[in-house]
Amino acid sequence: MTFSHRQVSLFFICIALLCLPFADLKIYNVDPWQEIKLFASAILNPDFGDLGILLNALIQTLNFALLGVFLGILCAIPLSYLYRFAIVRGLCAFLRAIHELFWALIFLQIFGLHPLTGILALAIPYAATFAKVYAEIIEEADLSVVKALPKNSGRLNSFFYALLPDVWQALKTYTSYRFECGLRSSVILGFIGLPTLGFYLQSSFMQGDYANVVVLLAVFYLLIATIRFWLRPLLMPIYFTIACYSLLTDDHELKWNHIVRFFTHDIIPAPIRGAKEGGYNELAAWFTQLMQDQAIPGIINTLLLTQIALVVTAVLTLMVYPLISRHFHNILGRGFGNIVLVIMRSTPEYILAFILLQFFGPSMLPAVIALALHNSGIIGHLLGRQSNTMEVRVDAPKGMNLYSYEITPRLYGNFLAYLFYRWEIILRETAIMGLLGVATLGFYIDSALQDLRFDRAMVLILITALLNIGVDMLSRYLRRKSMNDLSSNRSDSVIV
Repeated sequence: MTFSHRQVSLFFICIALLCLPFADLKIYNVDPWQEIKLFASAILNPDFGDLGILLNALIQTLNFALLGVFLGILCAIPLSYLYRFAIVRGLCAFLRAIHELFWALIFLQIFGLHPLTGILALAIPYAATFAKVYAEIIEEADLSVVKALPKNSGRLNSFFYALLPDVWQALKTYTSYRFECGLRSSVILGFIGLPTLGFYLQSSFMQGDYANVVVLLAVFYLLIATIRFWLRPLLMPIYFTIACYSLLTDDHELKWNHIVRFFTHDIIPAPIRGAKEGGYNELAAWFTQLMQDQAIPGIINTLLLTQIALVVTAVLTLMVYPLISRHFHNILGRGFGNIVLVIMRSTPEYILAFILLQFFGPSMLPAVIALALHNSGIIGHLLGRQSNTMEVRVDAPKGMNLYSYEITPRLYGNFLAYLFYRWEIILRETAIMGLLGVATLGFYIDSALQDLRFDRAMVLILITALLNIGVDMLSRYLRRKSMNDLSSNRSDSVIV
């Protein structure tokens, strides 16, 4: 671990400790263990209920993920080609800074529960993400084959016959990963009323039907765990046809007058909406009040929760990555560790927080635990796999000494890089925790939408996006610095 790594780590730990006194981390439920016992007993007595409803929820979850991700890929292809232009990079950064659930809430006001609400909510941020990653993959490709082609080959021939074969596997792998993310996002769409697994999960939980909740969660884990078996390129046309028929033939009617009204009236700030004179003078006062009453408290709570969750994620990651490392466990132990980490990283933060809120009550504590569990599962999986590629000396220490003085120091640079990458994602997820009652920016956005104050909601969503962009820029700077430090000190980790 370099001195700069220690400095950065201590800096973030100190920030989190300073945030603790101002964070609401209380347990409001009188007897949380009673609810936990009921949930645990339901695991032994699952209730499949109406299998027809369960199958429909599963199909709808797949449909939204398929169409949303597919549309995102179609939009990302031209965007990735144009990604070298600053205006396109800025547009993509803005689009992906807004969480899918916020996009869904926006489109819910425009289209209602029409399937377009869910499809576009996934497609827009995913298109921006795909464009960025596709552009980076192509930029890092080996151009030697392209340079060897005749000069009159043309751009299309050069791309399809020289460049694409080199990057195809990387593009395919990342697209498969994003589809898995799309499934998780599709489940969450059920919490705003779309008929995915999340809708029935929320309904069952609110009714105290934990036996059915267990089945819904098991189906979701099974769907994620088996994705490599059923997500086959040859089967995609069949899946896509079924999804199109199921969703796009939906009988929900688009009301164009609502769409026009939303863009021409609802999102225009109230002081200037239809004002003939003096409206613009009142706009400053309206914006100032919105900032004081909602935006600033929401930003403070969002940042408080983010920084605490980030440090808890870091601590938990360092605890769980050895679960799948061959240096600390045998094959049986690693198998159990893999199951634990798969459950941790497969369950969306929003669902984890929703479940924990039922146990502990409406404080920041469930959100911190949910964010830390999910993100440490992801980073722990990556670090554990990386540790398995490491060789140690024959006379290397064992147990805690091996962990503390050999393996962890060599992983620490990448650990920080992964953590900084997840920082912006944790912030995005923290914002939507407000939809569950936690007083982050999402709470004020949801309140504005419930009161039909769409102008306020759009301003708060814009503030959320700008906050995400700012944190993303800072995290990218820290990631670059961390990786530079790692490269400059790589000789320290050479095995002699």
